Amino acid sequence: MAKLTRRELLRGSLIAGGTLLTGLDRLAWGQATTKPSAKDPFFGGKRLGNVEFSGEIPIEMDTKIGEELDGRLYTDLSVLTPERATIATKDFYLRTCASKLLPEQKPWTIRVNGGSEPRVITVPQLTALEKPMGVHLMECAGNTREFHFGLMSAATWAGVPIGDVLTMAKIDSQGGRILVSGFDEYEAQSTGSIPGASWIFTREELQKSHAFLATKMNEEPLTKDHGAPIRLVIPGWYGCTCIKWVNEIRVVNDDVAATSQMQEYAARTHQQGVPALAKDFRAAVIDHAATPIRVERWAVGSLTKYKVVGILWGGSQPARKIEIRFNPEEEYVPVDNFSPAHGDSWSFWSHAWLPRKPGTYLIRLRVKEPAIPAKRLDAGFYMRTVEIE
Repeated sequence: MAKLTRRELLRGSLIAGGTLLTGLDRLAWGQATTKPSAKDPFFGGKRLGNVEFSGEIPIEMDTKIGEELDGRLYTDLSVLTPERATIATKDFYLRTCASKLLPEQKPWTIRVNGGSEPRVITVPQLTALEKPMGVHLMECAGNTREFHFGLMSAATWAGVPIGDVLTMAKIDSQGGRILVSGFDEYEAQSTGSIPGASWIFTREELQKSHAFLATKMNEEPLTKDHGAPIRLVIPGWYGCTCIKWVNEIRVVNDDVAATSQMQEYAARTHQQGVPALAKDFRAAVIDHAATPIRVERWAVGSLTKYKVVGILWGGSQPARKIEIRFNPEEEYVPVDNFSPAHGDSWSFWSHAWLPRKPGTYLIRLRVKEPAIPAKRLDAGFYMRTVEIE
């Protein structure tokens, strides 16, 4: 299949059977995916292009930058559509790349300690038990406007539920917390990250989140940069908890100290200070969040209209209604087109907008239900700015 430009993707030219990805039936788009009708505010119009977000630093998207702990890849969310709702592995965000010291020759094993005796789990043992785990979203706790919110992606996963792994290793179902560690030694010293990939969970947290050890991503074996051969996935939690290159699972006592990874990400995962003990950490769950991913400019008759397209993700319960505002002096109004996705992925939404006058507009969203936690959203963290000429 010939390589397509982003512009061609935006025009929707790539809607073929080979590009329809698993799980799209769970990503609703309301009436936006039906045939155009006279009720569509853009019916009969012509799309003129996109209005770029202003006040954001230009960075290269969908391209790996740096190496090892300082390796990054920022996913271009602006090209997402309901027909292209999951991210190809090569474009899936990276917060850390594979170490140059990562062992390649010897068979990979996971040390498990906490049963009657220490055990070793091999990769073939896990792949023999792997099953489809569905579409899951992952977001880095350090995802910011500076990176165009590109430290976030969704993919289709396969693997083994962590409960099955503990059973296979004959881990007692009672007592203690579960430490999951990964290989984290690097040839080069990082300019801003601390080595030591590990997180400590309660058994209830692992069970409630449906955590699993991933063996495949988008129906292919994991790549080295994405944690091959085995990584942990904690659906609904920030990516810092989804340990790559898993090589140890261990039962620890309730008074164990927090790991360096937990301490490094304490502020970004909404902890109270930097707790010394793992038991004092809150679950690093992703609250409801929403942001525009592009603003389309349309000519409709004699008018210039704008379609604001965005995504909503996170939260432990469905958000039934979201609202949008185009500057502090304006009122929030219901988003035109929104229907929540089922499962742990993002929902798409769109809103027809006719600006009152040229100028700067701050686009901000909120979840209507006040009881739903949305710390970053409520603080304006995912707000974006456009200049309308």
